[in-house]
Amino acid sequence: MNEQVEPLSDKEIQDRLAELPGWSVEGELLCRRYAFKRHLPAAAMVIHIAQIQEELGHHADLTLGYNRLTVSVNTRSIGGRITELDFGLATRIEAIAPCHGAR
Repeated sequence: MNEQVEPLSDKEIQDRLAELPGWSVEGELLCRRYAFKRHLPAAAMVIHIAQIQEELGHHADLTLGYNRLTVSVNTRSIGGRITELDFGLATRIEAIAPCHGAR
C-alpha cells in the first residue's frame, strides 16, 4: 500500500462506529463477531472477505469457528492503529454479510 494513512482520533472512531452496528473497538482493533446457522455459510463468507481484501490491498485477521466468524482489523503499516482503511473494509464486509446469512 503506497498511500499515506493517518490514525483516526477517538471521536472519529466513535462517530464511525455509530454507522456500523455490531462493530466495536477491542484494544487497538476494530472487531465484529458474526454468527451463522451452519459452518458452510461462515466458510463461504471468509472466501468472500478474502476477495474484498485482495481488491482493497488491506487485510483483517479472520477467525473461523463452526458457525461463527470473528473479524479483527487495524492498519499494521502505521503501528496497528485504526484508520479509514479499516472502516472501509468493515463497511464492505457489512454489505456482504446478509447474503451469507450472518447475524
